[in-house]
Amino acid sequence: MDYVTGLVLTAVVAALINNFVLQYFVGICPFIGVSRRVDVAFGMGCAVTFVITVAGFLSWVLTYFVLRPGAPLSAWAAAAILRLPPEQAAATDLSILNYMVYIFVITSSVQFVEMYVRKFFRHLYKAFGVYLPLITTNCAILFCCLEIMKHVSGVEDPARVWDLPQTLVFAFFAGIGFTIAIVIMAGIREELELCDVPKSLRGTGITLIVAGILALGFTGFSGMDRGLEQALRGTRGKIAEGRGAAPGAPILQGHGLDPWGDSSPKASTSEGGSR
Repeated sequence: MDYVTGLVLTAVVAALINNFVLQYFVGICPFIGVSRRVDVAFGMGCAVTFVITVAGFLSWVLTYFVLRPGAPLSAWAAAAILRLPPEQAAATDLSILNYMVYIFVITSSVQFVEMYVRKFFRHLYKAFGVYLPLITTNCAILFCCLEIMKHVSGVEDPARVWDLPQTLVFAFFAGIGFTIAIVIMAGIREELELCDVPKSLRGTGITLIVAGILALGFTGFSGMDRGLEQALRGTRGKIAEGRGAAPGAPILQGHGLDPWGDSSPKASTSEGGSR
């Protein structure tokens, strides 16, 4: 239950509390450009969710096994091919290649999605227009890869290193959060077409104002992870009492399942629920 609880907290933080668009303001280009209609916005959100999940999976695999300091494959290659001593091979660090590798992974994932959508969903492909290739430059996806890197190669305590399920949950629900934000924005913009918006604010102006109001609204989710943890702790305490175990044992202790990896959930929410 502890592990599942950590995954639930990671999902809630990624989708709502630290929403990529409304908290970090990354991925603004498709958020503004493809949010005129709900159906197109939903399709873009699904495409971004798929790409960000695939990119997160590939970035974790490459970071964990190849790029991070002392990664097993890079250490083996340094010892077997370059004939380095075991001590030097174990200290091999290819993290300088992180950005280049992540950009290549994102580009490949977007190309795959573009070919699939063009073949099986022609109307959606035409609706996306130029914005589908723009997923390549969607900084939300690169931001996700960098967050994964931070919690794989930038963590000193091995117990706090993200494993593959944590990474997939984080990436997938980050995409879900993007979808929620862009669909809400599209619904509001459809209603704004029926409103008397001042001429000077029509188009991008009123869209940015609405985005700011949405961002303020999403700050109401701050602290939600603390309440959810306390609720799960209470449920676990009842189960533990029924089994004769100690009900006060911390849910996340020793699992490294804090959504952002370098502080407890209580510490992270005390700073406003985000970092």
